[in-house]
Amino acid sequence: MPLRNLAWLVAVPAIIALGLAISYSAPAPDKDYRLVRQVVDVLAEVDSNFYRELSDDERQQFVEDMINGGLRKLDPHSEYLNAEHLKRFETDAQGSFGGVGIVLTIDPETKFLKVDHPMPGTPAYDAGIIADDLIVKVGDTSTEGITVPDARKLITGEPDTSVTLTTRRAGRNPAEQQVTLKRAQVAQHPVSGVRRRADDPQKWEWFADKPGGIGYIRVSGFSELTTKEIKAAVEEIERDGGKAIILDLRENPGGLLSEAVSVSDLFLTEGKIVSTRDRRSKERTFEAKKDGTMFLPAEQKPIAVLVNDGSASASEIVAAALQDNKRAVVIGERSFGKGSVQKLLRLPGDPPSAVKLTTETYWRPSGANIDRIRASKDAPDQWGVRPDIEVPTTKEDKLRAEVEQLKRQWVAGKPDVVGPKPPAAPNPKGIDGKPIVDDSKPYTDQPLNKALEVLRNKLRGVGTAPARRLPERVLG
Repeated sequence: MPLRNLAWLVAVPAIIALGLAISYSAPAPDKDYRLVRQVVDVLAEVDSNFYRELSDDERQQFVEDMINGGLRKLDPHSEYLNAEHLKRFETDAQGSFGGVGIVLTIDPETKFLKVDHPMPGTPAYDAGIIADDLIVKVGDTSTEGITVPDARKLITGEPDTSVTLTTRRAGRNPAEQQVTLKRAQVAQHPVSGVRRRADDPQKWEWFADKPGGIGYIRVSGFSELTTKEIKAAVEEIERDGGKAIILDLRENPGGLLSEAVSVSDLFLTEGKIVSTRDRRSKERTFEAKKDGTMFLPAEQKPIAVLVNDGSASASEIVAAALQDNKRAVVIGERSFGKGSVQKLLRLPGDPPSAVKLTTETYWRPSGANIDRIRASKDAPDQWGVRPDIEVPTTKEDKLRAEVEQLKRQWVAGKPDVVGPKPPAAPNPKGIDGKPIVDDSKPYTDQPLNKALEVLRNKLRGVGTAPARRLPERVLG
């Protein structure tokens, strides 16, 4: 078959994929059968005439590529999820996975698996595994030359099952030791603070300005853990005298709609949070509830929300809800502009699979559009969340910010294992082996500094009476 025809097949409309799903469950109209037949005919031609025979795995991948090509042509956020991708999607949504809690990499010199760092509070962390340990065996399998995805398959597994690792550490006697770990449900925490506490890396320092009472909460995504962790952070900030909060949603790609609604509801006593509309213009409206609202009274406890062009979807819902309801000042750069809702439609069969399909659009409380692609011709520039105070950043600034965030998350290991002077977080290197940023220069987070300035000014005005004018005096 000519390559140009194969290229065309990658863009087959997604209705073919949906036709396949329909054919599993109920008799479909003739036109749906014809569409499904097209896929079958194309497969038959490839099987018969392609210049080489495809393996079963290649045939499966070919069909998945056809489906995803069509879905992406239809909508950039829709996709077919095979069993592996479906499990990964569910893990991300749940915010946890079965494993031992190691961030893995490959040692460039020995080609063995290496511990970038252990995740605090996990079986690996508690067992004394530290950054830069080599993992030379998983069970009886050598890791020399292994890939990280293959190593992950060996190490992760159902909670309460065991895995044995052979680690090698320079300066330890003996250098190699075996440790058997019981896997657990490892949380991928979406919420973090200013820095980890030195005495207990499982806990965060929540104040960007402790004397001024300004707390800082960074949210990296909206999983099932997000509302719970933000609530806990706010409670700790209030307990320690917090008077204002910076909610950092920069580079937050989004996540669960339900979590975006519940996070917004934490800070609102009333008002619309977001509304969604389907293909038939049926609307769902999510309203704030008074019960459970935190950080009150609002007029005395201001909030600033940081966004940039990496803030999308659920993070835009939160920023827009707090902005439109006058609960927060939004600072930074215009957000990404993703105003669509995806639903997971599970397909019959084994192994399990699903279609993640865009089924609704969402609209901010004011009724304004958020989605950049679907902006109307009448208002082509109405999309995303525009900050109340714009603070532009360069590409270099954003890259440095990402590196600094990675360093905040990084931990060498348990304090009693790494000692009183643990190694500093490494500066990530590029493919050329050189650091991707120059961290010898001090880092200045301009949007964060602006948020601190704004909140300090707001706090100075809280609870003060208007200045009393002296009686007018006439001199003669």
